[in-house]
Amino acid sequence: MSRAGRVADSILKAIDEGRLQPGARVASIREAARQFGVSKNTIIDAYDRLTAMGYLEAKRGSGFFVSRPKSLKVVEKTEYVSEAVDTVSLLREQLEGRFSVRAGDGRVPSSWTAGLELARRLRQRGGVHNDEVEIEYGQPQGYPALRELIAQTLVERSVHVSASQLLMTFGANHALDLIIRHFVAPGDSVLVESPGYYPLFGKLRLARARLVGVTRRRDGPDLDQLEEHIRQYRPRLFFLQPNAHNPTGSSMSLSNMHRLVNIANRHGVILVEDDIFADILPRATPRLAALDGLERVIYLGSFSKTMSTGLRCGFIAGSESLIKVLTDIKMLTVVNSSALTEMLVHDLMLRGRYRRHLKQLRERISKATAIAVKELSAIGLTDIQGSGGGLYLWVKLPPGMEAVSLAKRASQYGIFIAPGPLFSLGQDENSGRAMRVNIAHAADHRLLEFLARELKYQG
Repeated sequence: MSRAGRVADSILKAIDEGRLQPGARVASIREAARQFGVSKNTIIDAYDRLTAMGYLEAKRGSGFFVSRPKSLKVVEKTEYVSEAVDTVSLLREQLEGRFSVRAGDGRVPSSWTAGLELARRLRQRGGVHNDEVEIEYGQPQGYPALRELIAQTLVERSVHVSASQLLMTFGANHALDLIIRHFVAPGDSVLVESPGYYPLFGKLRLARARLVGVTRRRDGPDLDQLEEHIRQYRPRLFFLQPNAHNPTGSSMSLSNMHRLVNIANRHGVILVEDDIFADILPRATPRLAALDGLERVIYLGSFSKTMSTGLRCGFIAGSESLIKVLTDIKMLTVVNSSALTEMLVHDLMLRGRYRRHLKQLRERISKATAIAVKELSAIGLTDIQGSGGGLYLWVKLPPGMEAVSLAKRASQYGIFIAPGPLFSLGQDENSGRAMRVNIAHAADHRLLEFLARELKYQG
């Protein structure tokens, strides 16, 4: 274990044993360096780790304070990957390749596969400019050139990160899985939006978490309800999609974002910001990560929705200490993401093709949204939410109509409808008569004719 790890372990033990209570101020960096006999940088690293884990909270001008009750030893276990340290070390060496003689390696040398057609195609596309194209695992944190490019792109969103603060993933779902594996233990209370992203609900239930729903409104989560839930359940995480929300299509107001960040800081809650539609939203769109500076926000992005759903590529942005931990978990669970996919994404971005594609995609989404709202309104569905630049509309059915029953009837005609209860926790009258509509398919005459018949029959 590193010196910083031993310092962090000692402080965690003091918290677990009750010698450091929630709200207590820990030793200053200078004092701690003297107490532990290490450098100030070592103490800073240790405090950063504990802050990322949620045990400490930094207060500007005052120092570091214990922000979390003693519990969740599983987080400490994950931080140091104690049962698998040898496995992690071996994986890291195979992926990073710091040794010149690699007798313990488990892969075919890249020089043995450099003549493969795939390698030639990559060279022809200009993704890599040397003769030996890396068509193997690549680095565990992700293709370095792509991480550098993403870091530059995030500056346009006022999210300032370095490449070392980015971890490449197999899309946003993989990112969510890594975060859950690190932070969530069985029985933990976790905040989610309701209605919200239903695959996330499944992942959290698989982790045996206790899901606590925060009602999603037109301008974001119900923040009064959020504070009540925080006081009652003492959760550590809140997963949310502030912009182009799935399923409602709504976007959070800037004022509510400011208030949410203040609430998170006050109560020590980590915000997991899912921003998968960022590339097609206006540049001035506010982000929690920009307001918070990635202190209590973990930021997720993806190319899968905007490039191709078959192209599984996303990323996590966070503190360097958190990214190190999540990289270890990534290595233990999937070994690595696809270097080839990441090289392709980098090539498309670098050559400007992705930017041109996004311009066309934004125009198509804008037109399709306008047409969808017009056509749905024309048949009597006028209670429509969500024109925030994403793919979804949240359409309310008239009183007396149930979305689940409607979806069952629609399936008999080969029409797939996503009913509101699928996205909600518990019984919710508003979600019960709502449905998520993808703007790309909203103007299909078969859907409109079916809905018109149903509305007429119900009327």
